[in-house]
Amino acid sequence: MKLSVIIHDAEEGGYWAEVPAIPGCATQGETFEELLQNLYEAIEGCLSVLVGSVDISAQDRLMEIAV
Repeated sequence: MKLSVIIHDAEEGGYWAEVPAIPGCATQGETFEELLQNLYEAIEGCLSVLVGSVDISAQDRLMEIAV
């Protein structure tokens, strides 16, 4: 899966980024490398919250797939 990310220079220094495909998914970092690491964590966290808010019955199956 590929996601577009918008990276901004932060006014106080460093960077911040947002993921338009995942509303509310944003993070920051003092360096570009830190920002990238934080982006992976933010995306994983945002996607796990989306799944957690779905009601699953006993007849349903929950699977994780890598794309």
